[in-house]
Amino acid sequence: MTPPGGTTVNAMSNSSRLPQNGLGALFSVAGRPTEIKVSFWIWFIGGILALMGGLLGMLASLVLFAAAPAAAAAVVALMLLAAAVGAAQMVFAVRMKAGRKWARVALTVLAGITLVLAGVNTSSGMGQSAGNWTAFLVSLAATVLMWLPNAQAWFAAAPARNTSAE
Repeated sequence: MTPPGGTTVNAMSNSSRLPQNGLGALFSVAGRPTEIKVSFWIWFIGGILALMGGLLGMLASLVLFAAAPAAAAAVVALMLLAAAVGAAQMVFAVRMKAGRKWARVALTVLAGITLVLAGVNTSSGMGQSAGNWTAFLVSLAATVLMWLPNAQAWFAAAPARNTSAE
């Protein structure tokens, strides 16, 4: 297409780039150290899985209401809590990616809670102990990545960056 000025315009010139607002900005990890990129995706995908697992577990536990209403209510409450923690984890991961130190601390606390829950589950002999320990080891890896020297330097420089749009 040639406009009146005679210059050719390529309508598809920006098609390979994500927009820098909306979902494009939410998932953009450009300009961040590799440690932050990997940690972000571990935490974010883990949050999605926790949210989905909590919601699906809640729906599946509704069947228990016919047999044991009190136990079913407790299971539904725990599944809602798991879903809420998963949603919070996703929010914390996005804010951590934006350079917010409080979000990195919150994710570290979540990893610690995962350790405590894995230990309690193992000592009680109930539930899926291997799954809890796997979740802890994955969150431990994501936590260590956030605290490595390269990531530390990136967080230290965060106030100098304009991260208000993220």
